[in-house]
Amino acid sequence: MAVESSPVIVTGLPRSGTSLVMQMLAAGGLPLLTDGSRVPDEDNPRGYYEIESARTPAAIKDLVAAAAGKAVKITIPQVRQIPVTCAARVLFIRRRLSEVLESQRTMINRHGRAPSAPVKVIQRLFEQQLEETDAFFAAAPGIQILPLEFHAVLARPAEAVAAIAAFLAAPLDTAAMVASVDGGLHRQRGR
Repeated sequence: MAVESSPVIVTGLPRSGTSLVMQMLAAGGLPLLTDGSRVPDEDNPRGYYEIESARTPAAIKDLVAAAAGKAVKITIPQVRQIPVTCAARVLFIRRRLSEVLESQRTMINRHGRAPSAPVKVIQRLFEQQLEETDAFFAAAPGIQILPLEFHAVLARPAEAVAAIAAFLAAPLDTAAMVASVDGGLHRQRGR
């Protein structure tokens, strides 16, 4: 099925590189479904590329329908609300959990908030969410998945872009996609 008629879902844990992938798709010329409600800031200087309704599990079915021929970011766990029979292409980005947790801690501290739970509890929750998401995708016959690894995208953007372009079978500006990747924005490095 051509990307013109199917939604492109970008997913992963928060702070895993989903905004990076959305930025690459935008540079490549793929239309995005965003609302601009979350503006660029110190944590994501190039923007979040989000749509507010993606935070509401009950809105996901309609959001996915509205995303035909476009890319939309739906992070874990809301991505599991996509209808399993939906013909969607999913770019699933993963990042070392230690970096995800550090990036999230830095962002929370910068905004003067307290963590919602101890880091070990959040880590277990994220591990569980990843397992549940993998199981969901394995049981969703209409959904095609392209796994992406954050460090590989940064280290070898041309390879990542080639894989994305082939997976989406869409006419994308691959040179612009490669040029959009800025390794200098990789600040929290895992141990």
